Amino acid sequence: MSDAKPSVLFVCVHNAGRSQMAAAWLSHLAGDRVEVLSAGSAPAGHVNPAAVEAMREVGIDMSAETPKILTVEAVQASDVCITMGCGDTCPVFPGKRYLDWKLDDPAGQGVEAVRPIRDEIEQRIRGLLAELLPEHA
Repeated sequence: MSDAKPSVLFVCVHNAGRSQMAAAWLSHLAGDRVEVLSAGSAPAGHVNPAAVEAMREVGIDMSAETPKILTVEAVQASDVCITMGCGDTCPVFPGKRYLDWKLDDPAGQGVEAVRPIRDEIEQRIRGLLAELLPEHA
């Protein structure tokens, strides 16, 4: 990574739950110090309402977010690409850092089932942030 602001792309199939929560957590915790993107290989029509509610409970508003299609350009523009269940549908480029976070899929789950996923994502984001911006940890 360069001295410029680091860029992180979160990818899951529908871009409706895990990747949206991860992007919201990183934006919330890092502010403008990190560029945050999220996308899906087969985006849903809307963000999972249970994910929106779970994040609202911790003071993060995702209600205006919409699922976005994964593009080669988004991957190329990112320093770190974190996949969450999209497997080989994510393009791979030399020199990029790739992480695969094994997380339960919140699709079709109620808010009670989404809360532990939200909390696990928060912990992973805090660890990632400490790596990306060690001087701010």
